[in-house]
Amino acid sequence: MAISTDDLVVHFPGNPAPTLDRITLTIPDGAFTVLVGASGSGKSTLLHCLAGLITPTSGTVSDNGEPVRAPDPRRGVAFQRDVLFPWMSVADNIGFALRARGVAAAERPRRIAELLDDVELARTVGTRRPSELSGGMRQRVSIARLLAGEPAVMLMDEPFAALDALTRLRMQDLLIDLWTRSGRTIVFVTHDIDEAIRLADTVDVLDNGRIAARLTNPVDRPRPADALADRPGYSDIRKELHHRLGIAHAGG
Repeated sequence: MAISTDDLVVHFPGNPAPTLDRITLTIPDGAFTVLVGASGSGKSTLLHCLAGLITPTSGTVSDNGEPVRAPDPRRGVAFQRDVLFPWMSVADNIGFALRARGVAAAERPRRIAELLDDVELARTVGTRRPSELSGGMRQRVSIARLLAGEPAVMLMDEPFAALDALTRLRMQDLLIDLWTRSGRTIVFVTHDIDEAIRLADTVDVLDNGRIAARLTNPVDRPRPADALADRPGYSDIRKELHHRLGIAHAGG
C-alpha cells in the first residue's frame, strides 16, 4: 500500500469536536483518490496529516509501511496558492527543488528543460519570474517543482480552485496525463463535484471529520470535459455525491 491511516484523530485545542474523528483509510499504490466535503469537514487536515505537516492527536499515518512523523521528499505537496519564490526565475524555482534532492548543478539545466516540457510550458518561460506569469502558468511551474522532487505520492490541496474555468479544465487534463504516464499515487482535495468525477478512481466523502462514504468512480477513462455528462455512470455518481454533500436539486 502507498499510504494509510488507522483510527486517526486530530483535535485542535479550543475546538469542542475533533476535526478528524477515527479515520481509517488505505490508498493503494498508483491510485488517484479525491477527497470531497463541505468547508470544515476535515479534507485539508487529513491531507496535511498524510503529508506529515500535522501531528495527529491519536492514531497513526503510514507511508509504504513506515510511520509518518514529519514531511518527507517521498510525499510532495501542492497547495491552492502557488508557493513559488517570487524573487527567483522559473528555472531557479525548479532548480531549488532539484538541488534539495541532490541533483548535480551540471545536470539541472537538462532536468529543468524536461520538467517544463512535462507541464507543457515553453522552455523560454524558465527565464521569467512568477509575477510575469498567468495563474495557470504559475500552477504549472508549481507542479514542475513538485515533480522535480520525484515524489512517489502527490498530495494536492485544491490546487486549481483559484483558476478560471477553462484554465482549470486544462490543468485537469495535464494532471491526468502526468498521472497516466508516471503511475504516481495522487490524493487530491476539491469542492468541485465534476472535478472529482473527472479525476478520481475513488472519491472519499468527508463529513464532520469522518469518512461518510467511499465511492468507486463508475465512469470509464478517458473522461473528456466536453462529453463527461454523457458518459455511462456519470449521472449516478453525481447524484450520489450531491446527496452525500447535502446539495438539493442535483439534477441529472
